[in-house]
Amino acid sequence: MDRVDTIVVGAGIAGLTAARLLTRSGRRVVVLEARDRIGGRVWSVREGGVVTDLGASWIHGVDGSPVAAAAAAFGLRTAEFTVGGYQPYSRPIAYYGPSGVRLTDDEVERFVADIEAVDAELARVVADFAPGRSYGEAVESALAAQGWEAERAERVREYLRHRTEEQYGVWIDELDAHGLDDDAIDGDEVVFPDGYDALATHLATGLDIRPGHVVTAVRWSSGGVEVTAGHGVFRAKFTADRAVVTVPVGVLKSAEFGIEPPLPEPVAGALARLEMNAFEKVFLGFSSKFWDEEVYAVRQQGPNGVWWHSWYDLTAVHGVPTLLTFAAGPAAKRTRGWEREKIVDSVLGELRRLYGDRVEDPVGVHVTSWQDDPCSRGSYAYMTVGAAPEDHDLLATPVGGVLHLAGEATWTDDPATVNAALRSGHRAACDVLGRSVPIEDVWATG
Repeated sequence: MDRVDTIVVGAGIAGLTAARLLTRSGRRVVVLEARDRIGGRVWSVREGGVVTDLGASWIHGVDGSPVAAAAAAFGLRTAEFTVGGYQPYSRPIAYYGPSGVRLTDDEVERFVADIEAVDAELARVVADFAPGRSYGEAVESALAAQGWEAERAERVREYLRHRTEEQYGVWIDELDAHGLDDDAIDGDEVVFPDGYDALATHLATGLDIRPGHVVTAVRWSSGGVEVTAGHGVFRAKFTADRAVVTVPVGVLKSAEFGIEPPLPEPVAGALARLEMNAFEKVFLGFSSKFWDEEVYAVRQQGPNGVWWHSWYDLTAVHGVPTLLTFAAGPAAKRTRGWEREKIVDSVLGELRRLYGDRVEDPVGVHVTSWQDDPCSRGSYAYMTVGAAPEDHDLLATPVGGVLHLAGEATWTDDPATVNAALRSGHRAACDVLGRSVPIEDVWATG
């Protein structure tokens, strides 16, 4: 049985950040990672000279971002690619109406004005809602206040449904009304042309990381922690004074990951009110570009866009003609288990509805399956109806003075981001040390 000062479970950004700070402070740290790679939900693949980020892709706002500061300190190459979240006006968008005909500039202007009007009312409605009301209810209240005819209201309603799905991978009626309170971006957004995983590689330098160690049990008491990894023939036990557990909410709630004694309040309640989403990426690479010029996205309205409604042009990032779309919320659940070819055919069917025979078969395809990944069981966490924003921070409440939870779901200000993961890892390290350490120490190289 190995004994160290601190066990970190998970070599994602939160775990690597905590381990790096603790190691720099002189603690003996071991990082147990179930996968055969580091990075967690930061995962870059390289094929044919093209780098594709299957997990996290963007820094959503570089102003005040520790991830942006770390990337700069480590010398990572970034490229500005501001999209403004799921917004109707950030960069040029080609909108296609329910009939499959592209909207004119005047039609787009009126549509965007409608969205802005509803968003303004929606902010007031949500502010008045107590936890326990859904985002869908808030949207209906905001739409009703406009007094519009059915078709006009439906276009905005479906837009807000899609925004909920793309932001949090969940159906609009399953997200708490306050579930998008963090939907704000400060400064430019950037991507990593050489792969986001370079951040994890730099954070991991010098750490004792044990890949292939699937943690199944964490036992804690006032005297410390015992962590069991593996099962059957391979079983390893580690003991320590403290443990930082950074596995996603989906793993925390699974029967395969046990914490004994069970998590106390307020941690248990916060965990019960958060859930893992259904959100997958579909990348399609083509030999030539057939879609509209000088737009960063293509969107279609109406019933045909229930699943496949938005395509993002990644050509400038990938160096070859590439579109990215998402199976989000209901679409991700319904297509779960589909063969890759069936998903691609479904997406191409909608593209051909808009562009006809110009749509060729793709020469490169990536389809993620985070829902089926036993190490994540989804892409990131969302607030179920009845949750409150502070549940994210409550999830990180230290347990018994020895157990600390970290990860994107444990940070209230901007959950579901790499920024949240890094900040939560920093907080966990400070809690373990019992003192504050500068966040800049995360990317210090000396």
